[in-house]
Amino acid sequence: MGSLLQNKLAAIGPVPEVLNLTHPELIKEIHQLYIDAGANIILSNTFGVNGYKLKGCNYTVEQLVTAGVHNAKALNPDYVALDVGPLGTLIGALGEMPFDQAVDYFKEVITAGDQAGADLIVIETITDICEARAALIAAKAVSELPVIVSMTYEENARTLTGSDALTVVNILEALGADAIGINCSTGPDAMLPIIADLVRYASVPIMVEPNAGLPHMKEGKTVYDITIDQFTQYMVQIAEMGALILGGCCGTTPAYIEKMKQATVDLPLFPVTAKGFTAVSSSTKTIILGDDIHIIGECINPTTNPVLKASLRAGELSVVTQLAVDQKKDGADILDINLGLPDIDEEAMMQEAVDTVSKLVDCPLQIDSSNPEVIEAVLRSYPGKAIINSVNGKQSSMAAIFPIAKKYGALVLGLTMDESGIPSLAGDRFAIAEKIITTAESYGIPKKNILIDALVLTASAQQAEVRETIKTLEKLRAQLGVPTVLGVSNISFGLPNRELLNRTFLAMALEAGLTTPIMNPGDQEMMDTIKAFRALWGFDGQCIAYANAYKDKSAAVTKAETGRATLGLKAIIEEGLTDQAAAATAILLKTREPLDIVNNEIVPALDAVGDAFETGECFLPHLIFAAETAQQAFEVIKETMTQAGQTQVAKGKIVLATVEGDVHDIGKNILKVILENYGYEIVDLGKDVKADTIIQTIKAEGIKLVGLSALMTTTVKNMEKIIKEIKASCPGTIVMVGGAVLNPEYAETIGADYYGKDAREGAGIAKTVFA
Repeated sequence: MGSLLQNKLAAIGPVPEVLNLTHPELIKEIHQLYIDAGANIILSNTFGVNGYKLKGCNYTVEQLVTAGVHNAKALNPDYVALDVGPLGTLIGALGEMPFDQAVDYFKEVITAGDQAGADLIVIETITDICEARAALIAAKAVSELPVIVSMTYEENARTLTGSDALTVVNILEALGADAIGINCSTGPDAMLPIIADLVRYASVPIMVEPNAGLPHMKEGKTVYDITIDQFTQYMVQIAEMGALILGGCCGTTPAYIEKMKQATVDLPLFPVTAKGFTAVSSSTKTIILGDDIHIIGECINPTTNPVLKASLRAGELSVVTQLAVDQKKDGADILDINLGLPDIDEEAMMQEAVDTVSKLVDCPLQIDSSNPEVIEAVLRSYPGKAIINSVNGKQSSMAAIFPIAKKYGALVLGLTMDESGIPSLAGDRFAIAEKIITTAESYGIPKKNILIDALVLTASAQQAEVRETIKTLEKLRAQLGVPTVLGVSNISFGLPNRELLNRTFLAMALEAGLTTPIMNPGDQEMMDTIKAFRALWGFDGQCIAYANAYKDKSAAVTKAETGRATLGLKAIIEEGLTDQAAAATAILLKTREPLDIVNNEIVPALDAVGDAFETGECFLPHLIFAAETAQQAFEVIKETMTQAGQTQVAKGKIVLATVEGDVHDIGKNILKVILENYGYEIVDLGKDVKADTIIQTIKAEGIKLVGLSALMTTTVKNMEKIIKEIKASCPGTIVMVGGAVLNPEYAETIGADYYGKDAREGAGIAKTVFA
């Protein structure tokens, strides 16, 4: 739609969907071209319609959506899909828009589309799994129409905020997506590995809508570098890989669709098969359970931790964040979070803790609470697929927990106890496990979303039942095949030399079928036992991990011998420990000059995180959190300099703007955060900014470097026009550009001095310009 509108109209404006009302015949004409080309599904011209983007528009969401759907339906295609695009800003823990506000924006769009008569919903071009969840939750809340959710991926095969294909499938399928897709991104060639993973892991149909390659300028027009024949060849290959819904995104004119349809219409359809793996996800990492040993870290629990108790009662999370980082370093795969204290607001504290930990580490989370309201509040906005700890065989427990798990697509940890307590015999515990699974399935929760805890009782009080726990594990492995869980250290309460009992029982349980122990990953001897078991059982192929862990025996020092060193400011920023940054900075200021701290602590830390981001060792959430941590240090430094009467000298002043006609500013806002924390002064002009405003600001502020952003192909022409005006009016001003539709060659063609593919490159450009 956008490419053809760009060819037919000299100026489209920031809300192309207004044309649904002002130029309905033009919109219908374009729809008809695609129908004539053989398209079965026509997407309504509503991609950019939502309450957030329409602020200041003379039309309502309902008016534009209704007109958009009616324009498409008037042509009687096979199906009309309500096209739902991104809001244009980061939401939840990574952004300024609250999660539920985003859900409400999507509800408004989807309600209007449903009432207008759409046949299905296509949520597309989403770059953040948190936003995809918000849109899908909204759709399920207000409509019964089928929903396809399609993500956009970067060159590293991950979304903007770091989700890979497996993670996307695991989260969205559990939330009830009827199909999952990939669109925009790149041409079809670069999509092939991602499509292979989508097909491999998904139990729902896969939709693929590539661009016609990458854009570039030719004779003043935007053209794409993949020909119709090349596009068609790739789409045949994609269909043969198992994708069932094929289409095109930017640059795919009706001629592309027609040729693709002719080449694929008679190909055999690959059946969609149910995948049975059990997996837990954060926004950036997915762990498939049951095929190896995975550790759930138990340390974020105030029950036996007085320091954590005091911290929570004081309303702060520094102990929680330190425990999260420590457990991740020690080898935890999943983190259990329990903040159950009677004298705190558990729901608010748990929400804040989960948001913070989710940005800090990539470990998926296990939400541990006895309060279903707390569990639901946290799961609603958690940007992953978490484990609920827990449910048991009581009817009241299952009735409270299973609806929440179904609604938010969570895994559930089932405890083998019921109204009669914990059975003494393995057979009775196994029967409860079967009941939990059967009841879960009656709520629409598949067996693959259930883990079972065989329960550990203390050997000092119930010695005979130690063996029953082992027997229960054996039966669960042999007859149900579900991932199994135990709180291992419970075995030794009340006995001396607990460490010896714990690691011996752990070895027994692992041999019997324990896959997911809940334990302290800082217990080196317990971790040694797991490493040895993995090597001997065959989980550790060729014993590589074991050999690497112990090639230097001196490395195997217990935590009790070494303790945790106090982190310096550089390490605090690299870890993203926001709560510790101010205090660490204040200590340094007692002996060092402010600019020395900036140049030798803060900037090197940001460089290190930036390097990790560049190599794929960390992703956008951690990059942002590290920048926010640096900001805490900067605030202390600024205050100290002000009190001392010292001038705060910025490295340079930079203007940032999203160009006229474009209302997307995620990338610009991320760059702003990073640049500010490198010491640059940023003049943020916002989005949909006219050339005159940019030029006036350059002249008034004496700007040397301007950063321009555009997401849509329809606004790149405006970017070219603005660059020409800047160069004419402000000689010597340097322009860097970025955005999903740009690449280095295209940037050079439109007159930009630099192209930055992400915030990290933008910071490097600024360093070069102000060197």
